[in-house]
This record gives sequence, C-alpha cells and structure tokens, in this order.
Amino acid sequence: MTDRTPRALALPSPAGPAPNRRLLLSTGLGLAAAVLLRPARAAGSIRIGYQKYGSLVLLKGRGTLETALQPLGTTVTWSEFPSGPPLMEALNAGAVDFGSAGEAPPIFAQGVSAELRYVATEPPAPRGEAILVPKDSPIRSVAELRGRTIALNKGSNVHYLLVRALEQAGIPYDAVKLAFLAPADANAAFVRGSVDAWAIWDPFLAAAERATGARLLTDGQGIAPNRQFYLSRRGFTDASPEVVSTVLKAIGEVDAWAAGHAESAAAELAPSVGIPAPILSVALGRLSYGVAPLDATVIADQQKVADAFHGLGLLPKPIRVADAVWTPPERRAEAQGANR
Repeated sequence: MTDRTPRALALPSPAGPAPNRRLLLSTGLGLAAAVLLRPARAAGSIRIGYQKYGSLVLLKGRGTLETALQPLGTTVTWSEFPSGPPLMEALNAGAVDFGSAGEAPPIFAQGVSAELRYVATEPPAPRGEAILVPKDSPIRSVAELRGRTIALNKGSNVHYLLVRALEQAGIPYDAVKLAFLAPADANAAFVRGSVDAWAIWDPFLAAAERATGARLLTDGQGIAPNRQFYLSRRGFTDASPEVVSTVLKAIGEVDAWAAGHAESAAAELAPSVGIPAPILSVALGRLSYGVAPLDATVIADQQKVADAFHGLGLLPKPIRVADAVWTPPERRAEAQGANR
C-alpha cells in the first residue's frame, strides 16, 4: 500500500541548529506535559487556555470574566499557548478546563480522548487563513504546488485548508513536501526562502502580507469555513455547567463590542500579540463574531474535517463529531419540555 504521508522537513532555526524533528512533528505533547506540572485545578476555579489572538485575549485583558464569575465563587487562571494543537493536548490531559481552537485541533483531540466537548462556535471566517507565496514566486496557482515545500503548523486549521485546497486542485496530498513548523519558525523559513509556500492564519497572515509583500495563493473562501470553536472537558462541563455558560456569555459580550470597534479592539490586542494595531485591524476585518451553539450545519462541516483526515490516514480511527457536542442544561430542559 502506498504511503500517503508526505515528507516533513526539519528546517533549521534562523538562530541556530536544526530543531528536534520529533518536536516539529508532534502536536504539542511536550508542552502539554509541562502544563501538567502546574498545580491541579482548585475547587471553584476554571483554568482557561488561550492563544495570542481573539476574543479570549480581549476577555482576559478586560477582567470582565472574573467579575461575572464572582457570584458563582469561581476564580480564573489563564495559560497562553502558541497554537491550537498543544492547547488541545493540555485540555485532554486535564491541565486546562476551557479553551479555543480552529477546525482541525479538536478533531485530533477527539481522536485520542472521549473527554473533549465542543461548547460553542463562532461564524466562519474563511478569509482569515490562507496559503501564501513570496511576492516574486513563479507559483501562480495551487496546482503548481506539486513537488513544492509548504510550511504549516501540524494539526492546525490551515492543515485542513491545505488538504482541501490540494484536493480541489487535483493534487494528491503526498505530492507535496510539508515542513511542520510553528508560526514564528515558519515565518523565518518563508522569509529566507527555505519553503515555497506557507499556510497560515491571522494575525500572522496579515503581518506577513504587510512585512514581506507575500502574495495570497488562495484563502479559505469556497474551500474551508475556518471556524473558531470553544472547547472544554466532559468532566468540567458535567461538574460546572453554570460556569461554562457564564464564560460563553462573557465571550459573547466581548464579541458584540469588538464587532463594532475594530480599531479599539486592535489597540487592546496589540501589546499582547506583539503586532502593530494597523495590521491587527486588517486581521480583525476578516474575523467573524457571534458565539453560538453548534447546529446541524456546523456539526456536518466539522464531520467533513474528521472524515478528510481519516481518509488520508492522519486520524487513526473514525470519529463522530456529534458525540462530543455539549448541550447546555437550559437547552436540554427546553428539549425535554418540547417532547412531553
């Protein structure tokens, strides 16, 4: 049987020797293990994992969640992660109770643990992820990526974008070379010409476009929805459903504000993200807002992600996304009432 796994390249770091190959190919196991060394969750607390960009960063900076949780006697501990895959590792390991990630990371997390719970989602933002090539690259279409080296973060939302883009272009997944690199290392490889293309998400996408003049080969429009999901663990949602609902309400309030104040939101995010506010404004303009439960359409789209990775042999066993979707107590009560 043909090996369908493309070659992954361990590219040298701009500041020193080649990084450890296993580290590049893992989805963050070492980082999750480090998180496990932290103290366990105290009673009446929630440990939230966040990435440098998005509504959770705004929520953390404003301190409104801490206020909202006071009546429930719940405190908040925040932990930053470089991307979705290591955050999902930590969630599965019980090192965090709540976090957010794009489409692909929760698929792989559910593949190894039944603990994962989807608790909410944001609307699609297909323009917020893309495959870039250098401005002077001869590559003009996805079809021309055959045999080329593409940098991406393994198991992230752009991993699915690449899978679907190659599929649409009629290019086998194993006909390209993959360099599994975190955004900072991928950016360095892209700038020095060690890779031919880079699959990346905002705000790194907006920053690369501004700094290097990188050309957009394709974004997610018509290819991948690029949804953001909020996730928790079965043990936590079962024990603290009111806390989860309160967190989601607080995120919704931040979303409602950010949707109408892109420049102000960019100014608030800039210090923590380390990207100038004008560039963040571009990224925020491609973002979608509005926290909502997963409906049948969202679940079906996410099932397509799972089936795609399983079909390529990247997910060891088939999964059923619907099995990991959390139903808030109030919605369960409504459903029971309607069935009486």
